[in-house]
Amino acid sequence: MTRYQRQYGNRRRFPRRLLILVIIIALIALGGSVIVRRQYSDNLRPVSSSTQEVHVTIASGSSSSVIAKQLLDAGLIRNSQTFELYVNSHNIRDKLQAGTYSFSQSMSTAEIAEAIAAGKVATDLVTILPGQRIDQIRETLITAGFKPIAVNAALNAANYRNDYPALADNPSKATLEGFLYPDSYQLTAETQPSEIVAEALKEMQKYLSSDVRVSFARQGLSVYQGVSLASIVEQEVPGTADRAKVAQVFLLRLKRDMTLGSDVTVNYARAVHNGLYDTTEHKGLPPGPIGTVSKEALQAVAHPASTDWLFFVSGDNGTTYFSHTYEEHKALIAKYCHAACPSGG
Repeated sequence: MTRYQRQYGNRRRFPRRLLILVIIIALIALGGSVIVRRQYSDNLRPVSSSTQEVHVTIASGSSSSVIAKQLLDAGLIRNSQTFELYVNSHNIRDKLQAGTYSFSQSMSTAEIAEAIAAGKVATDLVTILPGQRIDQIRETLITAGFKPIAVNAALNAANYRNDYPALADNPSKATLEGFLYPDSYQLTAETQPSEIVAEALKEMQKYLSSDVRVSFARQGLSVYQGVSLASIVEQEVPGTADRAKVAQVFLLRLKRDMTLGSDVTVNYARAVHNGLYDTTEHKGLPPGPIGTVSKEALQAVAHPASTDWLFFVSGDNGTTYFSHTYEEHKALIAKYCHAACPSGG
């Protein structure tokens, strides 16, 4: 063997070993791909053969991940990540619509996703969504088939003030804004809009329990103020996990005579043409609630977290980030909030 052969012989054999290694890796990847595709297909299948109806209410602005968790918790899909993958791969993620839907476990993930994207809501229910303004509820009732004149009469707070404890502590000129509980209400040919409003007030009273009222007072809030703050918390964060922390932020800012700085109050102020609701400009709470509130938002204000954050921002990934100083807050915005904070916070 020549010196050339001794020096370079092994190098000529190396590509063959590399080729074998590449082939092995490719086979493993192919096998893994087949397994992943099979698992994906399996997760798209219906959960069971049950045709029992399950109602799911999707709030306005819910992300695909929040919707996926709702469906998983309701036992309607096998895997939340599969739902998200389906809506992303079929370009319907941004088409998912709010409303109350009637599904069953016999429906596939694809059927459920397509129904939500098409807005095929349940027609025998009237749904008041979390965070809805009173004017939006009015449109919901009219869309359900009620005449505008009947809806306007049904939404007159004066018709209920003496008969419904939920309204007992409200200012005399207060509307029903924030006091119609977000839920789905049965709709028949005989249903009147005033009946739906009455049911929504009864539901609100159920969650304005003595514990909640006493806890509001402990925070230095009247019932009306507590509901007003809860309506802000409702819209500031999509999930329930961080609401007690967000409530704490606002309560601490109130105690320190700072503006609440809530973007959702700015949106409300623009919608109703009342600048007093803009808490980035005016200190304290807005004049009243800015939309409907869930029991989770009420509980968050009644029992805020024991923390001392002064700022928070909801990132593009759906995670809420908290901070103590404005400098930390700006840094978190720059790092995590681009699409949702186009102006930089």
